[in-house]
Amino acid sequence: MKTVTLPSGEFVPAFGMGGWNLGEDAATRAEEIATLRLGLDLGATLIDTAEMYGDGRSEELIAEAIAGRRDDVFLVSKLYPHNASAKKAAAACEHSLKRLKTDRIDLYLLHWRGSVPLAETLQAFMRLKEAGKIRHYGVSNLDFADMQELGRLPGGEGVATNQLLYNLTRRGIEWDLLPRLRARRVPVMAYSPIEQGRLTGNRKLVGFAERHGMTPAQAGLAWLLAREDVIVIPKTGRRDRLKENLGALSHALSADQLLELDGLFPPPRGATALEML
Repeated sequence: MKTVTLPSGEFVPAFGMGGWNLGEDAATRAEEIATLRLGLDLGATLIDTAEMYGDGRSEELIAEAIAGRRDDVFLVSKLYPHNASAKKAAAACEHSLKRLKTDRIDLYLLHWRGSVPLAETLQAFMRLKEAGKIRHYGVSNLDFADMQELGRLPGGEGVATNQLLYNLTRRGIEWDLLPRLRARRVPVMAYSPIEQGRLTGNRKLVGFAERHGMTPAQAGLAWLLAREDVIVIPKTGRRDRLKENLGALSHALSADQLLELDGLFPPPRGATALEML
């Protein structure tokens, strides 16, 4: 499994599994659990979730899937902005720990920026880390100005990642945010890396994939995996889709293929507002 290096020096899988919408339908629960377990078997040991996902049901399903294998997993969860205060963060973390049936979260993220000052959230994260409740902390959906502010605050240097919407059709972060993160050696965790499946029907990507002997999903993921500082977290609750997605790791794109994709999906020509889903 390809890995990405966190600012701490720790290696994590470049391919992880997303947890959005998992655990919300009893009819698909068994297959979702089987998919997560298969992913662990195949080396996709990073799993991402959030207290928001299904009001905790995603965390509960993941707990069942990783039972007996907790030490094999790099577990990521996120807290609501309204729970990011000094008083509420500790309780929110405890609730996530209880649902996940674990004593620590490997990476704990602010889901997006709200009204709580970033300085207060960083203080809460540092206290949770000191208490052993979390191992690393980071952010999600923070833009260039947010990251500049964060870097000036006590604890800002400890941010391990920024989880962002990033795929072939959502390249705005490449203008200023991605270069800033790279300068700080902070990797991006790319959510919706195939645009919640919509990229698989994109005619340009379908044509590219057909020409180069891969599926559209594999092409979109391989484009992100070509970067040394990007972690992809596609979500699927089906084993066949998981195996297809993991096949992207076997399709290392050449320089010519990357140039071809740049022509089909051009990089940004100026600053744009941060996109979110």
